Amino acid sequence: MLTHTTLNDTTVRALVADAIAAPSMHNAQPWHFDYSRASRTMRLFADLDRAMPMTDPTTRGLHLGCGAALLNLRAAAARAGHRTLTTLLPAPDTPTLLASVRLDVPHEPLDVALASLQPAIAIRHTSRYPFTERRIPDSLRAALVEAAAREGPRLAFLTTPHREAVLDLILHAEGYNRMNDGREVEQRRWTREDSTESPTEGIPEYAFGPAKRSGAAPVRDFAGRRAMPGRDYADFEKRPQLASLSTTHDGPADWLRAGQALERVLLLATRQGLASSFATQALEWPDLRWLLRDPISGTGYVQMILRLGYGPDGPSTPRRPVDEILTITS
Repeated sequence: MLTHTTLNDTTVRALVADAIAAPSMHNAQPWHFDYSRASRTMRLFADLDRAMPMTDPTTRGLHLGCGAALLNLRAAAARAGHRTLTTLLPAPDTPTLLASVRLDVPHEPLDVALASLQPAIAIRHTSRYPFTERRIPDSLRAALVEAAAREGPRLAFLTTPHREAVLDLILHAEGYNRMNDGREVEQRRWTREDSTESPTEGIPEYAFGPAKRSGAAPVRDFAGRRAMPGRDYADFEKRPQLASLSTTHDGPADWLRAGQALERVLLLATRQGLASSFATQALEWPDLRWLLRDPISGTGYVQMILRLGYGPDGPSTPRRPVDEILTITS
């Protein structure tokens, strides 16, 4: 049931706490929020200090993560009964200002479907574990496609032989990454091996998942070149269920829409008992990304490859304190 929440500073912090539960590349959390009490407006900024110039030189991936955080913010606001108006890239002369969200805007419709997804925010985690071979029902696949379409982008489940071609491209990309010293260093910056640490960012060792012994699932190995004694091995699914998320154009606004569509799909998938992970390796190499397109239509720009299925939930990963990424002004 939707309830209207008084918009005090405590409520604002709660909305941002939901927003920052979103996934981001290497869990870098490249965002900052600014809330104006006077205008009841939340502004989302990109934190370029958390960009990855080797892996994400155009900041496309950064924008996807910020778009996912924006969707969470909208879902949390809708759940609390706030009618919102979202504007992407509201200040062209300030490219780091990615979006503004006005709260309690008269006559704006309340997105009840989005509000219903808010409870999934706290339990959505990336799972780098094996999934079963159980097929996702067609009805659920259709619902996930519709969820993406509500934000504009197109979600399509990959079929053979396109799926096999995409898996080959991901495998090539993994090899390129292993051979690239700069990318290895960048990945290490965002991984944590020492379980005694209390990080607020990055991927901790406990979230790496097991090393792949067999199977075709395209799970990124955050161990990189490092040997990790005692790490478990596991057999992953032979026929991973992959979906591509694509947009008609390929600019910052499209990336933000893709990030919102991605998170909307993930939250619905979580509510329906699906586990999920990402296969971004080929997306990080421009030549390979181009080849990920649908071979039939040959159009669109692939923004994400998703792995979905039935399997164990992934562990939660750390988040930066809300007060560190939120500024409230009068």
